[in-house]
Formats: sequence, C-alpha cells, structure tokens
Amino acid sequence: MDITQLIIIWLFITISLIIVSKIPLLGVEIDGFGKALVSGAVFGLLNAIGQWLLSATALLNWVSLGLYGLILNTIVFGLAAKLVVGFRLRHGIWSAILGAFFMAIVMSIVGWVFRSLGASV
Repeated sequence: MDITQLIIIWLFITISLIIVSKIPLLGVEIDGFGKALVSGAVFGLLNAIGQWLLSATALLNWVSLGLYGLILNTIVFGLAAKLVVGFRLRHGIWSAILGAFFMAIVMSIVGWVFRSLGASV
C-alpha cells in the first residue's frame, strides 16, 4: 500500500465520519473539518489494529454471526472519541453502537462512490 492509497483511505474515513456526525439522532459530534481529519486518522489507526484482532479471532466472529465485528467497531468508535478532543458521543455507548453501525453503512456507500469514480480503496 502506497502513500496515495493511505491518504485516500484517510479521506474516505473522514468523509464517512462527517456524514455520520450530521445524522442528528446518533449523538455523534465533531467540532469541525480539522477535528474530523484527526478523528479519521485515529479511527483508521485503531481500526487497523482492530481488523488485525478480528482476523486473528475469525472463528469468534463467525460463531457470533458478525456481532463480534460490530462490538469491535463500537469499541474503536468509543476509543477514537475518547482520544480526540472535539469528537464526542453525546449518548455514550448508544452513540458508539449506532455510530459504528451507521459508519459501516456510510463507508460502504462512500466506498462504492469512490470505486465508481475509479479510485482504488
């Protein structure tokens, strides 16, 4: 993976976080584009570690019918909110769960748009 792909993925995560923060009922708040960029970087790093953990425990994810992945993404979402000043979860764990769920949906849509435009994500 080269630096261009890393930057595209970082922007991909940042755009997804901004979209999720605009859904009012979720309680995900980001103070601005700069905080979204930092949050995207932290989220990406934590997600990379989480994906490694998820692949190491693939059997557990298979047995739980994918719920383990949602739990892991909820933890990543909550940790990112704790680590980045200006990224808040207004409703605590519920915002983390709903944010992780909607983040997966938004990232799928944004990824589809990126791929349809010819970018490799």
